[in-house]
Amino acid sequence: MFHYTVETNKSVNEAVSALETALQEEKFGVLWDFDIKETLENKGFDYDRDYRVLEVCNPKAAKDALTQNHMIGYFLPCKIVVYTDQGKTKIGMPKLTTLIALIEDDSLDTFAEDIEARLISCIDQSVNE
Repeated sequence: MFHYTVETNKSVNEAVSALETALQEEKFGVLWDFDIKETLENKGFDYDRDYRVLEVCNPKAAKDALTQNHMIGYFLPCKIVVYTDQGKTKIGMPKLTTLIALIEDDSLDTFAEDIEARLISCIDQSVNE
């Protein structure tokens, strides 16, 4: 499976807040918080579910990876989505190991595994907080 997704009993806003706290502990910053529902409604389109896309980055890890292979920039920053689906809030992300495999540079495997594990830990922590 190309993604990691979990459910939480929190609202989307509560889940985003808990996620931001967990990300800060891992030295990830939220570069952008894109509220898709709000943006579509501002453009005159109805969208019936809350859907936020967080673009997150750990600057040191990004610099190290880009120094190793500039093609990793195609997958930066990392994305985490928080949305409602059939009355449940879900938090998910594409698996970095799957994305990085597309570059076909085995030297990036350890980097991808580390960042993926750290982001999954942040997601899990935000659900259990």
